[in-house]
Amino acid sequence: MAFAFNKVPPGAKISPAAFQVNVSNDQIQELQTLVKLSKIAPPTYEGLQQDRTYGITTEWLATAKEAWKNFNWRSMETHINSFPQFTYDIEGLKIHFVALFSQREDAVPIVLVHGWPGKRSFFEFLPLLSLIQEKYTPSTLPYHFVVPSLPGYTFSSGPPQDKNFGTEDVARIINQVMINLGFEAGYVAQGGDIGAKIVRILAVDYESCKVQPLSILNGQLISKVNACFMVKPPNVSDSSISEIERRGLDRAKWFASSGGGYRMEHGTRPSTIGNVLSTNPVALLAWIGEKFLDWVDEPLPLETILESVTLYWLTETFPRSIYHYREGFPPPKVMPAMDPRWYIRKPLGFSYFPMELVPTPRAWVETTGNLVFWNLHEKGGHFAALERPRDLAEDLIAFVEKI
Repeated sequence: MAFAFNKVPPGAKISPAAFQVNVSNDQIQELQTLVKLSKIAPPTYEGLQQDRTYGITTEWLATAKEAWKNFNWRSMETHINSFPQFTYDIEGLKIHFVALFSQREDAVPIVLVHGWPGKRSFFEFLPLLSLIQEKYTPSTLPYHFVVPSLPGYTFSSGPPQDKNFGTEDVARIINQVMINLGFEAGYVAQGGDIGAKIVRILAVDYESCKVQPLSILNGQLISKVNACFMVKPPNVSDSSISEIERRGLDRAKWFASSGGGYRMEHGTRPSTIGNVLSTNPVALLAWIGEKFLDWVDEPLPLETILESVTLYWLTETFPRSIYHYREGFPPPKVMPAMDPRWYIRKPLGFSYFPMELVPTPRAWVETTGNLVFWNLHEKGGHFAALERPRDLAEDLIAFVEKI
């Protein structure tokens, strides 16, 4: 069924190359061997705290390691390959993307932009794309969905090694993907986490990006060390904050005091942590698994976490994907969301998920752009596309219909 959506629009300026995932047996065998041989740390006071005050528990990591020994990559690979995939060569980089193309001439192009970590790749959006396939056929689908793997992630090339490279460069490349596909007349961009900062850049700097729905509350508000915390704007009163939003700010305080250590390591010593986590898959599981435990509203199945970490390991994503964090050190004088340079004058949409890392109040968000759509959800955390794909899809469609 998915390949019914693989017909590239006739207006494409450059035809993309078809792509299929095919990890070698040697890579899979190496991963299995490394997992088997990896040691688990000895018991410690910190590792015994079931509330994960000091990080993941030793017990969880040991259990996850045992489960990983029996993980079936080929099943996951088959699932990925059931969706149409393509690549473009842009600025010397191979850019991978998943797409569902409509056959309608009036279809609205939408680019979905992921962030970090784990399922914050094209893979996180597959549940949402599955819902779209169930609801529409290629002849009835009102949208073109394009889900790129950002440079450095999964099957896209890593960023250049001979020069600096950041989110503005990524935005330029994502815009070029959409132009290549023939969408220069206009497209919608959606993003969360790092993806939201990239989408904000697209909305401000690229004419073809007509509108910007932010799927998750963070984006450039929380994904860039220090700039990830949007402080209370000076012209917004406390009375404008609802009780639900006040609880969200308590969540933000927790993250600021206890959850942000990884950002400093990514931002100040990316080479060190990149090399450390590239030598041992169980170390990578500990680092990324922690986020999937702490950043969600309701617990995810262990299998879901293992899918993400396996994808990261087999594609050597981790050391290639954390370059964004360097932009937060030293901290900018003005947080990006509060910088007039990045104020969005085009229509802006926002979905509020209560267990996001920094659930920013509506009154604050309104100071960062032309907010025309807002929906406050009762459930959902940092990984909205993964945790609440139906809610996110409905918000996205409602936003497009509204504008």
